[in-house]
Amino acid sequence: MSTEPINTEEPSEETEQTGRQRLVAGLWPPRVSRAQLIVALLLFVLGLGLAIQVRSTSDTSALRGARQEDLVRILDEVDDRTKRLQDEKQRLEDQRTELENSSDQAEEARKQTVEKEAQLGVLAGTVAAQGPGITLTVTDPKGLVEADMLLDAIQELRAAGAEAIQINDVRVVANTYFTDDEGGVRVDGRKIGPPYEFKAIGRPQDLEPALNIPGGVIQTLEKEQATATVTRSQKIVVDALRPAKRPDYARSSSS
Repeated sequence: MSTEPINTEEPSEETEQTGRQRLVAGLWPPRVSRAQLIVALLLFVLGLGLAIQVRSTSDTSALRGARQEDLVRILDEVDDRTKRLQDEKQRLEDQRTELENSSDQAEEARKQTVEKEAQLGVLAGTVAAQGPGITLTVTDPKGLVEADMLLDAIQELRAAGAEAIQINDVRVVANTYFTDDEGGVRVDGRKIGPPYEFKAIGRPQDLEPALNIPGGVIQTLEKEQATATVTRSQKIVVDALRPAKRPDYARSSSS
């Protein structure tokens, strides 16, 4: 029976280094195939997507893990924010309404100012006027009609509600005065003669009776052998004008 000797010698250092070198040489530099590169890229994208999903899930589920006190506080904050937004909305709507009303009020005030200006113009005699009223025509063949008789006629018409009066071509206003003159009278310094024609705007049914009262204007004129004729009309035009005079010292207290 033959036996073979067993080799008990350890591998030499040169042989061990050569094996390590082979292992290192086999691992580095890494040899990556195209398929491995694609798989690695897909794994990276998948991992990134999973990370984003986990974070999003953590954010949306944060309220689920919150304490009751925190949930109440968050709800209160949301309610407060909602209330502030509603208050802001209401404030803006109120401003819009105020602006709309202010515009309407300004327009209405403008209209009222124009109307008031026209009314004052009628009273001051600076604008023409028209409306229902009467015409009083006084003839004076004897030349006996005096200034005070014509002034009485003006007073009676005013007392009966006449809003605008004109005698011949002179507009009668608050400070109108009458004086006697040869062959006629003077009204506010302007001489006029017969026939004297009064145009008065107002209610005809009030103006005419005021002149015909016993002992009134018409009877007084008839005593002086004058003739007075009253004619009602639904359209009397008073177009004699006074120039607008600016006061020297008086000013509006609102200016």
